[in-house]
Order: sequence, then structure tokens, then C-alpha cells
Amino acid sequence: MPASLPIGQYAKAPADASRSPCPVVNALANHGYLERSGREIYVEDLNAAMGHVGMSPLLGSVFAVPTYFEYHNPALAYMRKPVGAWQRAWSLIGNPYSFFDYFGCWNEKQVTDHGRKYLNLVDLASHGAIEHDISLSRRDIGQEEGNNEPQSDLIKEMLTCSSDGKSLTVDDLAAFIKARIKRQLKDNPELVYGPAEHQVNCGQLALMMGCFGDGKTIPVSYVKAIFEEERLPVEEGWTKRAWWTMGLLEFFGAVSNLVTKVNVNFDLPAVA
Repeated sequence: MPASLPIGQYAKAPADASRSPCPVVNALANHGYLERSGREIYVEDLNAAMGHVGMSPLLGSVFAVPTYFEYHNPALAYMRKPVGAWQRAWSLIGNPYSFFDYFGCWNEKQVTDHGRKYLNLVDLASHGAIEHDISLSRRDIGQEEGNNEPQSDLIKEMLTCSSDGKSLTVDDLAAFIKARIKRQLKDNPELVYGPAEHQVNCGQLALMMGCFGDGKTIPVSYVKAIFEEERLPVEEGWTKRAWWTMGLLEFFGAVSNLVTKVNVNFDLPAVA
């Protein structure tokens, strides 16, 4: 890949690049808004990159900053020392982002010689942090395909769930998630999908709909570019939100709407 490739210009990821389970993050690297190799990504760079898809600085930081907390395997959570209410409150006062510390994907070896923390994009696949079972385009960590490689059949199923073949609505995508849950209950005996994972899943959809669509619909061509090529859909006519970026209130409202639309019954023992 030419070293002089300008920032913003799309190029497919090099064969040895580090990539994540998130096609939008990968697209940001493929456009040069993040290090194209996907390695040694600093928090300020990941935070700034969120703005290139139309997220507000505050909303972008909610997703970027907590990923630099240390990763703790949820399967070993029983070994962690309980944190008291006062200690938790004090931690939040000192660093409000610690409310989302379960997003942490960093490990203690990832520090430069100058003492700066960094992530490689593959770290975002750390299971049980921001990554979860029942992805839109990846299979689960308990399956042979793993949780980081895009699955063409899942992407095709998502694209074809459009009611009119031209756009995907919130209802279309809600139906797709419900179908994915039903399928994974059969395909993955080790499935872990409860209210927390569902909130994150709906949050990722809300971001896609809000940043690349109008909040209610998104062109199929945009979704195809993002998921099949891991490319920002500029050629298809998309432009970044400029005057009114997606903020916290809009985001949480969209997540709530999606949770209602999907309407998962977590009282079923097999789901949680």
C-alpha cells in the first residue's frame, strides 16, 4: 500500500492488517482515519475517528474511551474482588467513563516505550466486552468460524430482509435480530445473550441507522458497502452529518425504540 495514500481515500485492508468485528471501525481504518495497519491505535485517534461518521464528541468518547480500560474475561468474573458502593461511586466521580468499564479491551502489555496505551483493532473482538454473541455479521466465539471474521451468508440475509429491496427499516432490522436469536439458540449451545448484550446489539444498530440513515431507514446500498467492503458509502451518496451530529439523547432514544421493536423475552432460560 502506498505510504502517501491520502487520509479519506479507501483501500482494502492489507493481508496482515489487524481488524475488528465492527465493520464501521474497520472502514475507518480502510479510509485512513485510523492507522491502516489497525495496530497501535491510541485513544485520542479512536475518539476522533468516531466524528468521521457523524457522532458527537461526547457520544464518540463513550464508545472510544472505555475500550482502553483493562479487559476482564467475563467467564472469570467470579474471581474478581467485589467492589463496594462507595468505592464504585468514588471511581465514577474520578472518571465517569468507568461506568462503561466492561467495554475494556486493553491488556497491560499494550504500552509503548513512552508509556502510552494502545489497542490493536483485533482487541475489540475480546469476548464479553463490547463484542457479544449474536452479531449482525459475525458468528459467535463458541462457533467454528469465530467472532471476528465477516460471514457472507449473514450479510446476505441482512440485506435481503429489506421489505422493498431498496432500504432497511427499523422493523426490518428488528426482525433480522429476532431471526438471528432464534437461529443461534439452536446453533450455539454456549450462547450468552441477556439484556446487557441486547442493549449493546441494539446500540450498534442505532448508531448505524442514525449515522448512515435517517434514524428510521437506511439504504441497502449503504449497508452493502459497510458490511461487504468495510467502506464508508460515499460513492453511494452518503455524507457525514455535519450540522447536527448524533448525540447521547438521540442515541439512547433510538436504542430504546429498537429494544421495544425486537421485544425479546429474557424470561426464557435458554436466552440468558
